[in-house]
Amino acid sequence: MWDSVFRELHPGLTSSEADLARAEAELGFPLPQSYRNFAQSCGAGRIGGHLRIFTPVPVEAADLGSRAHLISHGVALALDGLRDEDSDEPHRFTIEGDADAGLMERACFFGQTERGDFLFFDVTPGFPEYDIWVLCADLETVHFGGADLPTFLRGLQGLEILHILGDGEGPLPATFVGDDAAALEQLGATDS
Repeated sequence: MWDSVFRELHPGLTSSEADLARAEAELGFPLPQSYRNFAQSCGAGRIGGHLRIFTPVPVEAADLGSRAHLISHGVALALDGLRDEDSDEPHRFTIEGDADAGLMERACFFGQTERGDFLFFDVTPGFPEYDIWVLCADLETVHFGGADLPTFLRGLQGLEILHILGDGEGPLPATFVGDDAAALEQLGATDS
């Protein structure tokens, strides 16, 4: 499946069934099938040199559970810092389309772009796939990305990227360059 998404595909550290089960237990919901397949087939690495999708792996710097929690906490702290001290109003997001108000409460962050945009699943119980959305680096703008991971990634490779990531981004190369455990450990060392 993924060789139809990526012209150049070099898998990285992949997720085992045990890794996926651990992530589902930590997060409290089943992972979408397209994402599970990506984690087992492609693994940890970078897409088009611009985007990293976090997968369940035994290296904290790239592990889905660790990164989802870290991003969620960081976004909450940033939004708290942006809030007017004299107001009890919650932070307002500019969400495209007809998404309901609970979208950001259901968000599970699973990826990040080089410029600081965050990818998230709209975790809706009872669905085999979760819609993918992007919280832009401004922490206000939210764009729809796709109904599943292959659709999202194909969109980034064409002009749809303008709707997904906004102006200023050209189509990403259809490449996936994986990271092995040593490269992921090094990534963790530079993040510290």
